[in-house]
Amino acid sequence: MTDKATATVRVFIADDHAIVREGLKQILAEQRDIIVAGEAETGLDAIKLVGKARPHVMLLDISLPDRNGIEVLKQIKKDRPELSVLMLSMHREDEYAIRALKAGASGYMTKQSAPKELVTAIRQVAAGQKYVSAALAQTLASQVGEDHEAPLHDSLSDREYQTLTMIASGMSVSDIARELSLSVKTVSEYRARLLVKMKLKNSAELTHYAIRNQLVS
Repeated sequence: MTDKATATVRVFIADDHAIVREGLKQILAEQRDIIVAGEAETGLDAIKLVGKARPHVMLLDISLPDRNGIEVLKQIKKDRPELSVLMLSMHREDEYAIRALKAGASGYMTKQSAPKELVTAIRQVAAGQKYVSAALAQTLASQVGEDHEAPLHDSLSDREYQTLTMIASGMSVSDIARELSLSVKTVSEYRARLLVKMKLKNSAELTHYAIRNQLVS
């Protein structure tokens, strides 16, 4: 992959927080082989603008204001299957990492680890490899060969899972609707579906389940 006849990795940043985007750009500005080719603050803008930017790697926030990052990831990979996407998250790595990797992400890292790991991660996924932290790699490795039934929350869609974690974090249906730019009715439907799938009666039981299974910190 080259840019202007030099070995340069073109990066596109999709994150709704301007201060985060600026922080990432400052880290990358110190690298001679990496340039920021574009940025977006919503999932819709990311889908629209990434084609014009022609990046080799996309840094994609998993919690965008207009749509779930994994939904954006799936659309991006459908339109540009060759693009390496590195997911960024504020969540504990094992909460969303497996879902993101299954959806086509080339890597997954927390924003807290970005200052130390970002450049290495970008170079690795740009080279066609996968990237996860050492801690996450250990977690994934420990699950290989384990003989146990899949937990109930594995049956949830990405949006249902996101709703679960937000309710368990203390957010009301109205709060979630506002945060995700959805109607209260839509969020209520997600809540109802996930309760049925998980055989739970109410939000209190859902919260206890999430805490017991370490889905929220």
